[in-house]
Amino acid sequence: MRDESLRTIAASFVAVGPSGVAIRTRLKHLSAADEEVLRLVGAHLGSLASKDLKRRCADGLEHSAERWAERKRALTKESSSRWAGSITKATHDQWALARRAQLAHIQSLQVGVRTIAHRLSLPIGEKGNRRASGGYRSAREWFAKSRRLQVLEDRLSAEQADHAAGRVRVVRGGKRLARNRHHLKAAQLTQAQWRQRWEASRWFVQADGESGKRFGNETIRVTPEGEVSLKLPVPLAHLANAPHGRYALTCAAVFHHRSDEWADRVTTNRAVAYRIHYDAGRCRWYLTASWTIPPVKTVPLSHARTGGLISVDTNADHLAAWRLDEHGNPCGRPRRFVYDLSGTANHSDAQVRHALIRLLHWAQRHGLSIAIEDLDFSTDKTREKHGRQKRFRQVISGMPVSKLRARLVSMAAALGITIIAVDPAYTSRWGAQHWQKPLSGKNRKTSRHDAASIAIGRRALGHRIRRRTAPPPHDQSVRVGHRTAQAGHGTPGREETRPRIPGPRTRSVSPDAARTRETSASTTVRDAPVDQDWVQDSPLLTDQERSREWSTRTTSCSMIWPSSRSGVT
Repeated sequence: MRDESLRTIAASFVAVGPSGVAIRTRLKHLSAADEEVLRLVGAHLGSLASKDLKRRCADGLEHSAERWAERKRALTKESSSRWAGSITKATHDQWALARRAQLAHIQSLQVGVRTIAHRLSLPIGEKGNRRASGGYRSAREWFAKSRRLQVLEDRLSAEQADHAAGRVRVVRGGKRLARNRHHLKAAQLTQAQWRQRWEASRWFVQADGESGKRFGNETIRVTPEGEVSLKLPVPLAHLANAPHGRYALTCAAVFHHRSDEWADRVTTNRAVAYRIHYDAGRCRWYLTASWTIPPVKTVPLSHARTGGLISVDTNADHLAAWRLDEHGNPCGRPRRFVYDLSGTANHSDAQVRHALIRLLHWAQRHGLSIAIEDLDFSTDKTREKHGRQKRFRQVISGMPVSKLRARLVSMAAALGITIIAVDPAYTSRWGAQHWQKPLSGKNRKTSRHDAASIAIGRRALGHRIRRRTAPPPHDQSVRVGHRTAQAGHGTPGREETRPRIPGPRTRSVSPDAARTRETSASTTVRDAPVDQDWVQDSPLLTDQERSREWSTRTTSCSMIWPSSRSGVT
């Protein structure tokens, strides 16, 4: 009978591959003139991008194609038509991103308001459960949360009003860097260092590609030999050192990753977008090339399940993986791919990449798909749900769910490995309940994460997670098929261990048939059946005891036979 308290499990699906590729290289050995030109171009186009973003945010929901064309014409006078197109497109993308972030913030506030209101309605000290939080621990905490509820409701009403009016708030360069200006000591920056990073983050030197144009981009052009040149804006045309108002850098760009793919696109004049940016912390210039790729044709789910798969459980510091066959049975030993997310963002990103590379190489050697949870902690990171469990909230917030999933899908597509996404509901709980203890022994201890990986893999294969006793087939021939570990919902005792049925274990005689031949009893007491009745015989008699017994019997007989022989009745 189905438990109504459990939520519906979503069906598994094959993850879609990436739609684009981006590679990056460093521009080494730039001359002082090259750096000065890049700074001037970036600062000029960055100021135009800031003005255009301000106009777009002012339009709000009333923006139209005519307003877009008007903004583009205004930018063309101060740069070029292609630079204006790149700026307006980047502006629209940034406005749309801010709009999505605003909606996510509204949803987070709504979750917080509902949680606090629910906990305030409960008596103080009432305990909660896995599905809903209980009441607050003390009257002091209840009063503090009642005040916080008013604050969240005010924020929610303001955000909803902004969303209805199409009003967004965007900071070019980043809100965190803007706030660091007032906390230079905590950010470990001087005012000059902050100013350099702030200006560099607001520069704009990027151009969209055009198919059919020379080397796939007319604004920022990179030849197959690595020569980099860019079209200068109209106010900076006097700095050109190449024909047609272009400036050629003295260094050469060399792409080491996906260089063959990039060269094929450049030589055939297919569109490639470029971006030049400056890392103020390292004092280095970088060039990023990106292009779109056709969507990878996904294989059917039934084909991805062929031969089994490798199931992965995502955790805060490692990936727990186990190989399963097509019937959902674990094969071999589990594996663990550890990563360390402490430190900078670049260090964390590298750790995740190295763990995924080891996982993908393992799957590639066996030619198997990978099953992973479709995790989303957007509603679980709020402190209103978990209350005082600060450590737990930090663990959830520190898990690189979106980054890991995006990287895994893109890297797997390059290797031709299929990724199956499954619903993460109850995988840890049911995995520990049904698989952790049976797979643990004297020499091997199965962790809760390993058991959860088995649950994930079985759900991806279309099997039930629970280990249920299978009914015995009517015979042992091959036409019965593979003996699974599942039983129907109506099978009595399906959750229990299969009882021992007395009788012969042969194909010709059913277990309920009567025995025609009894087995011989064991010669030792240890191996004898439990239900057998033992009878203690008398011990053997000695010769003296035997003669004494014989004389006793003879005397008894002599007292009877003489009267018979004499004929007395």
